[in-house]
Amino acid sequence: MRKLTGILLLLSLFSACKFNGDKKTLPILGNRQPVTKTVNGQQVTDTVYQTIPEFKFVNQYGDSVGSKNLQNDIYVTDFFFTTCPSICPTMQRNMLAVYKAYKDTADVKIISFTIDPKHDTPPVLKKYADNLGISGNSWWMINGDRDSVYQLANSYLVGVKADSSTPGGYMHDGYFVLIDKNKHIRGTYDGTDTKQVDQLIADIKTLKAEPTAK
Repeated sequence: MRKLTGILLLLSLFSACKFNGDKKTLPILGNRQPVTKTVNGQQVTDTVYQTIPEFKFVNQYGDSVGSKNLQNDIYVTDFFFTTCPSICPTMQRNMLAVYKAYKDTADVKIISFTIDPKHDTPPVLKKYADNLGISGNSWWMINGDRDSVYQLANSYLVGVKADSSTPGGYMHDGYFVLIDKNKHIRGTYDGTDTKQVDQLIADIKTLKAEPTAK
C-alpha cells in the first residue's frame, strides 16, 4: 500500500534538508500553516507545523503508556499486526537494526502500533516481542482502540485499513516514521528497504545533534 508515496515526495521537495553552518538538519514534514502575530509592535509571520496528537494506550507489558511518556524522546513509529503474512515480518526484522543501534540510548524509542487490537492483545504482543529478542522499554508494541489507532495513523501520514480481500485482512503502508521531541514528523522511510532503514539510523543521529528548542 503506497498511495501516500507521491504526497510524501512532494512534501520532501518542499522541505529539503537544510544546513546550519556545516551541520545538516532534517526537514519537517506534514501540514503547515503561516501564523501572523505582533512582536515588539511589528507583524511577524511564523510557520506552525503539524504535530502528532496526544494518545494513551497499552504496551506489551500491560502498562498504560502514551505521548506523555515520550515528551523528551525522539522516536520511530510503524503500524503492523502480528499475523501479517506480507510486509510485516520484513519490517520488524529491519526495525531490529534500529533497535540494536539505539536500544541503550535513553532518549530514542520505537513505538509499533498494532492495527489488529482484537487479536494482538498485550500478551500476544509480548510473545511477539520476545520472539524478536526485544526486552526493556526502548521498543513498545502498542494495543489501542482500533478506530483511535487508525485515526492516529493518519497523523503519521500512514495509510491503514481493514480489507477482507487482502491476505491477513488488513492493508497498511510499510513506513517507519521519525518523530522529534517536539512531536514533528522529520522523516519517512520504507521499512522493507534496508538502504532506507540505514538512512533512518543515520538520520536519528543527525536529529539528536539538532537543538531541541521549539
